[in-house]
Amino acid sequence: MGIVPRRLQPGDEVRIISPSRSMAILKEKQVEIAVKRLEALGFHVTFGKHVHSHDEFFSTSIEERIEDLHNAFLDQNVKGIFTAIGGYNVNQLLSYIDFTLIKNNPKVLIGYSDITALSLAIYQKTGIVTYSGPHFSSFGMKHGFDYTMDSFIQAVTNDAPYEITPSESWSDDPWFLDQEDRNFHEQKEYLVLQKGKAEGTLIGGNLCTMNLLQGTEYMPSLKGSVLFIEDDYESHALTFDRDLQSVLHLPDARDIQAILIGRFQKDSQVTEEALRKIISSKREISHIPVIANVNFGHVSPIATIPVGGKAIIEASNGNCLIQIEQ
Repeated sequence: MGIVPRRLQPGDEVRIISPSRSMAILKEKQVEIAVKRLEALGFHVTFGKHVHSHDEFFSTSIEERIEDLHNAFLDQNVKGIFTAIGGYNVNQLLSYIDFTLIKNNPKVLIGYSDITALSLAIYQKTGIVTYSGPHFSSFGMKHGFDYTMDSFIQAVTNDAPYEITPSESWSDDPWFLDQEDRNFHEQKEYLVLQKGKAEGTLIGGNLCTMNLLQGTEYMPSLKGSVLFIEDDYESHALTFDRDLQSVLHLPDARDIQAILIGRFQKDSQVTEEALRKIISSKREISHIPVIANVNFGHVSPIATIPVGGKAIIEASNGNCLIQIEQ
């Protein structure tokens, strides 16, 4: 079990930073909803100095992003750090981060997608549990956010174990373009690709982003892990297959205990049949439980998952248990 940062409490200051894309791309109304949601939980919301700075890549300089990251961890009033949004380039920061500074000031850090590289690197270099979960921008979602909010609260505000159960419905609408034009689909049970029981340390996030860390000092060990992976609409069955295979070639991948796969967006066209084919082709994981269509990734709603936390997994026909041990 990693070092669990202090839980968030009403009255806490939470800092918004933009270590990947700039917050400048967010609509003003979306930011307003997000701030009100967090304030309704009792949090005091503040912003990094450079959250709105941006260049031709809709990001900003390494120096400015590092300054906001370090300041958020150094500021003793700040108890939680939310990433504004994902993107493509957070791995630019890794060799410039003062991990000793972060280790000496453990705090809740939450985000997903491109933030996977930052989240895994901090856990690897400091042992501090980080959280794969909603961005600050996610809190600006007008409809269909209840499941995401409930899981976030369970993960970062109390010590009790919690389960990642199927939501009643799901959507992959580009809600940030039109908050009212939403289509929700009935959520069925999770898809059991391989049965079994296991427990281990949660390691993962966005698969193609995690793979950027292979062979570097920032990649956590997969020994004894429950690997959780997802990808966005830019992925499809062939890229997902080879990206997963790449992970399974890592020396300590032979000791992965279970695999959780987040639900794919429709544009990925990754069908149940394709997933079954991909997983069944990998003999090295034939003995472990594998569950797909789990509520995390680039569809909504999503669960909050602690990187470095412990999970208990049980997968059988029509019955799944994904329990997070705090």
